[in-house]
Amino acid sequence: MTRGRAQDPNVCGVVAAIAVIDGKWKTALLWLLESGPHRPGELRRQLPGLSEKVLTQALRELEADGLVHREVHDVLPLKTEYSLTAFGRDLSEALAPLSDWGHRRLEKLTGTRSSS
Repeated sequence: MTRGRAQDPNVCGVVAAIAVIDGKWKTALLWLLESGPHRPGELRRQLPGLSEKVLTQALRELEADGLVHREVHDVLPLKTEYSLTAFGRDLSEALAPLSDWGHRRLEKLTGTRSSS
């Protein structure tokens, strides 16, 4: 899915929403940022396998979409923190029922497999 679809007014709202969170790491980053501001290094440590390049790209896209706020503190060394915007918190709340459904699905799959 292309990022352009997130801004196309002629697509389904679900498609536009998924285009914003599409990718391997964005939902995990949103989930981590729900607990409060985090520095990039903290986010990388909590998500093994996430490279610095991909983290930077994902955070820039989330910031461009208005979901994440980047704050650079004027101290040496520079300190950067990321947090959810109000719009990002709205998305996080909207994703909560989907998360619940996913957990129920996993429980169902686990129950089905163990009874086979």
